[in-house]
Amino acid sequence: MMEEYVFKAVKRTNIGKKSEQLRRAGQLPAIVYGKHYEPTPITLDMRDASRALTKVSSSHLVTLDIEGTLVQALVRQRQRNPLKDTLVHVDFLAVSMTEKLKARVQIDLQGESQAVKLNLGVLVTGLEQIEVECLPGDLPETIVVDVTNLKEVGDSITVKDLPVGPKVEVLTDLDEMVALITYMAAEEEVEEPTVEEPEVIEKGKQEEEE
Repeated sequence: MMEEYVFKAVKRTNIGKKSEQLRRAGQLPAIVYGKHYEPTPITLDMRDASRALTKVSSSHLVTLDIEGTLVQALVRQRQRNPLKDTLVHVDFLAVSMTEKLKARVQIDLQGESQAVKLNLGVLVTGLEQIEVECLPGDLPETIVVDVTNLKEVGDSITVKDLPVGPKVEVLTDLDEMVALITYMAAEEEVEEPTVEEPEVIEKGKQEEEE
């Protein structure tokens, strides 16, 4: 069950360079747009929004309360200050709860493989997210995958093995690898390279003067 997040927002008219003034005043500039939604610049409370957005994935449905009007949306882009690592702008995609959408969902590998636990092999990971299509209300926040049943070298999990539910259509190639147990790399003996000492020619002071 997704945790519900409601972001209080107000419309803004001062854009461009004035956005920095908003940030200094504790406001986070953002924009919300969509197929049936006119692009609307808004501001959020910088502190509250920054804290909540660390827990919100790109497939997590949130609610924007824009001056009393509720809008269902997904976070499409987060711009950060590279020096301070703070949010400077957020793009929200307004969605219709009755129209299907395409989104990328993160894969969350959990547990410890029996093969790894017994030192029979190592776990190699593949895809970290997949693309799906479904109604916004059926969109999973993450896809949790248990790797404990990977017991032998060669055991694997592919996209077709993921538990996505009957209402979610997977658009990614079903044969793409998510996790695989493979042999541990053999430790090779590395021969130390022979380093020849450089020839040092020293001249005495008297010889140099001659």
